[in-house]
Amino acid sequence: MKKQVPIGEPKTEMSFLDHLEELRWHLIRSTIAVVVIGIAAFIAKGFIFDGIIFWPKDANFPTYRFLCSSAQLIGLDSFCFSEMPFSIQSRTMAGQFSAHIWTSITAGVIVAFPYIIYEFWKFVSPGMHNNERNTSKGFIFAASFLFFTGVLFGYFIVTPLSINFLGNYQVSETVLNEFDLDSYISTIRASVLASGVIFELPIIIYFLTKIGLVTPAFMRKYRKFALVIVLILSAVITPPDIASQVIVAVPVLILYEVSIFISRAVIRNQEKAAKKAAKKTAKS
Repeated sequence: MKKQVPIGEPKTEMSFLDHLEELRWHLIRSTIAVVVIGIAAFIAKGFIFDGIIFWPKDANFPTYRFLCSSAQLIGLDSFCFSEMPFSIQSRTMAGQFSAHIWTSITAGVIVAFPYIIYEFWKFVSPGMHNNERNTSKGFIFAASFLFFTGVLFGYFIVTPLSINFLGNYQVSETVLNEFDLDSYISTIRASVLASGVIFELPIIIYFLTKIGLVTPAFMRKYRKFALVIVLILSAVITPPDIASQVIVAVPVLILYEVSIFISRAVIRNQEKAAKKAAKKTAKS
């Protein structure tokens, strides 16, 4: 990686300690962004908890209304209910305060994600060639778009499926579902963040292809294994029922196919660049 210097001045290689110092400041700025947004989320307690965290517990949540209407079209009453059959409790003295703190931090990470990606990009981009930097200009937008799409998918699809299944599940009528606040929030947090990371698959494949670890032929060859892995991931972040796993697996498989296309495009661009370099070498 080369240190950016004003035009006209000679470029100097950065030492290992210089790289660490540069990385430290990028991490500091990213942390400050997360803390600032986390403080705002901490202050907006009512909106964060009543408007977002506890909304999937409400029978009027958009996903439940849509699934109820869809089920009624085929003569079923699935997902049609007036109230979730469970309550949420805080069983420790600092339970609610701790949940408030960690939920605010999670909100800070999610909202500040584009800025975190921007700081990461500022750190790695000086080490790229001009053509690589130009072809990757949309990286921040693409990564942020995919992440937020995954977060919304996790919140509006994975979360209500999980809460509905686990909230209604009983081994016996004598056992009441009274969930701890931390357990409830952890379910939502895991669903949202896991979906956000999974939706970054095309970006991950792009960089793995750039460094030569992945090729389109490799991805096509092991597509069947990828299908198994996707189904396992779907089973981990969703309730153990086939319908929920399929709902989650389908978009991930689509992302996998898109990733093959992206990998092929990267290889094609690299081949074109190599041909141009060979022509220039031959002429000289």
